Amino acid sequence: MGVVTRGKGQLLAFAEGIFAAFPDFAIDLASHFATGEWGGMEWVMSGTHRGDLPGLPATGKRFSLRGSTIVELSGGKIQRCTDYWDMVTFLKQIGAMPSP
Repeated sequence: MGVVTRGKGQLLAFAEGIFAAFPDFAIDLASHFATGEWGGMEWVMSGTHRGDLPGLPATGKRFSLRGSTIVELSGGKIQRCTDYWDMVTFLKQIGAMPSP
């Protein structure tokens, strides 16, 4: 999505926007690890697109797709978090992009 959040306030605002657009948004954790300054998670996120996002009106369609998160840790806290998932698959599943 190209979103960069800094601090708890921005992260909270982003999360509120996601839950407004996908009230049943869920992440199911498949696996995870943490070692020293790094951690990672593999997950499946899902939800129903019931609210508008900027440039993306609600479609009422469900999505479910796999992704991963890499975190940089310092002092037992997350310093940086990067998520990787397939935006094209997401857009096709919610009907915002044609499927072949």
